[in-house]
Amino acid sequence: QIGFCSSMPCEAKGSFLLLYGSQLGQAKAIAEDLSQQACDHGLVANIYCMSEVDKYDLVKEKNPLVVVVSTTGSGNPPDTAAKFVKEIKAKWLPADHLAHLQYAILALGDSNYENFCGSGKTIDQRLQELGAQHFYATGHADDGVGLELVVEPWIEGLWHALKKACTLRVSSAREGENPYCNIETSNGEPAMNGQQGLQEMPTIHAVQQTKTSQESGLQSPADFPQNDADKAIETELHQLSLNKSVPPLSESVLNVPTLPLEYLQLEFQETAHQETKQPNVAKKDPSFSASLAQVIILSTREGLLLSVLLKISISNTTISYQPGDLFCVACPNNAGEVEELLQRLGLEEKGENSVQLQIKKDTKNSKGAKLPTHIPENSSLWFLLTHCLEIRAIPKKAFLRALVEYTSAPCEKRRLQELCSKQGSSDYNHFIRDRSVCLLDLCRAFPSCKPPLSLLIEHLPKLQARSYSAASSPLFHPGELHFVFSVVEFPVCPERLLPRKGVCTGWLAELVAPVFQKPGSDTETGDWVQNGHLPVLPKVSISVHPSSFFHLPADPSLPVVMVGPGTGIAPFIGFLQHREKQREESDDCAFGETWLFFGCRHHDKDWLFRNTLKHFLEKGTLTHLKICFSREEPASPGEVKAKPKYVQDNIRLFAQDVTRMLLREKGYIYVCGDAKNMARDVNDALVEIIQNDLRTDKLAAMKVVAGLRDEKRYLQDVWT
Repeated sequence: QIGFCSSMPCEAKGSFLLLYGSQLGQAKAIAEDLSQQACDHGLVANIYCMSEVDKYDLVKEKNPLVVVVSTTGSGNPPDTAAKFVKEIKAKWLPADHLAHLQYAILALGDSNYENFCGSGKTIDQRLQELGAQHFYATGHADDGVGLELVVEPWIEGLWHALKKACTLRVSSAREGENPYCNIETSNGEPAMNGQQGLQEMPTIHAVQQTKTSQESGLQSPADFPQNDADKAIETELHQLSLNKSVPPLSESVLNVPTLPLEYLQLEFQETAHQETKQPNVAKKDPSFSASLAQVIILSTREGLLLSVLLKISISNTTISYQPGDLFCVACPNNAGEVEELLQRLGLEEKGENSVQLQIKKDTKNSKGAKLPTHIPENSSLWFLLTHCLEIRAIPKKAFLRALVEYTSAPCEKRRLQELCSKQGSSDYNHFIRDRSVCLLDLCRAFPSCKPPLSLLIEHLPKLQARSYSAASSPLFHPGELHFVFSVVEFPVCPERLLPRKGVCTGWLAELVAPVFQKPGSDTETGDWVQNGHLPVLPKVSISVHPSSFFHLPADPSLPVVMVGPGTGIAPFIGFLQHREKQREESDDCAFGETWLFFGCRHHDKDWLFRNTLKHFLEKGTLTHLKICFSREEPASPGEVKAKPKYVQDNIRLFAQDVTRMLLREKGYIYVCGDAKNMARDVNDALVEIIQNDLRTDKLAAMKVVAGLRDEKRYLQDVWT
């Protein structure tokens, strides 16, 4: 090791401040892992959430700073980092406010969304503006292709840079010098003021937090005795899969992560005391139990329910919302999956027993060793797996490494090693991440893997409520909140032996099944088909998450462009309902144009809210409706001119009107729907039509689009 020895007392170790800003827990998990690894490198991490501003002070901070921060929405900081960002962006701060500070940032984002890693980039830029200097290159990890592709090498190189920064700080402080004026980049080249040479990802230094399979005492290929029959079978089945690898990986020496610390001790009690109620949807937003008042089937295909409009009664709650707001639905895990998981873990007889958790005595002083706050005391095992843990979560490599220790079959043990190793990153992405493989899928693929329940609690994240856009206006439907969902389907594949539905949409579909399956009910698509009121009104736990910007403009005279294919139309139904009521109540008020670009596959199968949109057109609430159908055949064999297939095609077709409204009339454009394809394609179309309108180059057009975002006139509500 360089500079420090892990056996040295804490006072002699190098220290650094570790801050994290997390929305769903990824940044927090990475920061806690960093904190644990620091001890192995002879360092001490003082770790805090960025919201704990009373526990750290950047102005007085003498140690290097490491920040791990995620991005939410359209490049916004997570809720836990919002106050931090607001404070450092104060305009009155002098340019040398943080000139003493050395820092490194690991920014998490998703390239499927616009403003990739926007939160981390904002913090990075502002710290530099305040005089702070890098001691290590910024990492931009992409959840769209796999965070670990950047996170793992970034962490590996961090330790060398941190030790050097700590050493320079201590030695230079003794000599009264600026310890950071000649910081080297991770590739060993000098950097002026710690800034030059930091645009590329760092060269990987010695990996001290990983060990080869031999050093770890883990299985290597040579440990598996093979006779001729075995070799023949292997040749015959020489096909890469989730639980089978091929050369060269199957013959490689592996670098696997350090075995995560196990810190929870678990005991069962005979009788559970936990009431069977769902925990709060979110701590910061009050949750309410609301009744499902009405179910409307919007579309079906081959007898399968596809899209549903649910009306929720909120008349007996204090919920208030605006069109464009999001709200969260607390949903349980699938009962069948919970039951199978219990069986595979050998805990089927313990379902009603209460679970008692405590920290192991020998780990109480370890960073990250704390009781999970999302599991109520005295919860039954069934309640814990149903309402508290995200059992569908894609397992991280650290979890796979921990599972190795509880897998008895040598070939399965080896394959799990490969999947969590540096050499197996490609297999991990292809067979686990890209296929949305979960713990239950792993248990099916590796039947000798029998992890204890405590390990699941340590590694599985909190079961998150699912977000939906309000598809109604409180002016139009007082006492009600509407939303639309489509049933998400995960078909069978080699890694997933059984089909499954989305956690929340599958549960909601079961909830409304009595209505959907009502004998003789009319499910003809195209119109809103009301199948009646539910015989027994079930309830759901919801909380409203107000949107900061995704609302109609305060000035109703400004034009509005809405882009929402498929169920992305939902918030715009609320917009139009709201605008209709505004028009009825304001005879003297001028209202701008309203354009809706909608798209679906077939005009006779997927056209959601057809009659409703027709109503808005007739009333003048909606001035222009532009529709496209991506799977429609040409009207006639001789038809030459291709019809627009996607919403971005129609945007190009009506480019003059769109640019007129956005550039010359200060209009607003809203995009709702799929982030991976549609939102990106719409953004490209906007850049193209603005480039043509202004007769400029692509870069200048991109700056104009960025300006629309900064002015909050180009707004997105998108998902992956």
